[in-house]
Amino acid sequence: MNHSHAIRTLLIGAVCLLFNSPRLAALPSPALRAPRAALLFGPASQPASGAKLTFRRIFKSSTPEFIEITIREDSDDALFDIRQLDEDASPAGFQVSSSLRAKMFSLAAQLNHFNAQDLDVHRKIANLGEKTFRWENGAEAHEVKFNYTLNTAATQLLQIFEGLARQQELLMLLERRMKYDRLGINDALLQFETDLNRNLLQEPQRALHTLDQIASDSRFVEIGRQRARALADRIRRQS
Repeated sequence: MNHSHAIRTLLIGAVCLLFNSPRLAALPSPALRAPRAALLFGPASQPASGAKLTFRRIFKSSTPEFIEITIREDSDDALFDIRQLDEDASPAGFQVSSSLRAKMFSLAAQLNHFNAQDLDVHRKIANLGEKTFRWENGAEAHEVKFNYTLNTAATQLLQIFEGLARQQELLMLLERRMKYDRLGINDALLQFETDLNRNLLQEPQRALHTLDQIASDSRFVEIGRQRARALADRIRRQS
């Protein structure tokens, strides 16, 4: 037996001992066992999350003083936080449709994802609150701040974000009135109707569940129930 053949025989023997060892036999069956590459190199890395868009507005002495909305390119799930600055952060979830998200991310792309952008008008005008657009995708992030802009794409994106914020404000108002001030429900519905008439609400169909609850609950004043029913019917027709 030559030297190389002896070495090969020793290696084959070592491999056989390894695969017949009690430690390896204790592993789950091949159908349940992790792939061999995973055993050697650890769990496979997770795919990168989709891009995120965040809008923030800080406007002291207004109501609300703080608005922040974050949407994801790959999910209907979004977050909003609407409050006064002296209140604790309390982000909550809501839904944004894929069609509206596509429009928003398209506008952000037109603005080069806010990279090296100067959107502010740079004129002496009233303070309208500091606004921030931020785009993130993995480790890459860009943001831009402005008080007032004349940029068409930025204005459209701002209107969408502010419409989503107003929509969530009104839904929170309706839910508070339902719990704590049933006699005030009609006034809250009037505010909702006014903004609906002005086309400020981006996805009014998100309010259908709340409107249906009001319309069917005899504890609310009849004029409020009728208004809720009429608003729900109108939104369904328009949708």
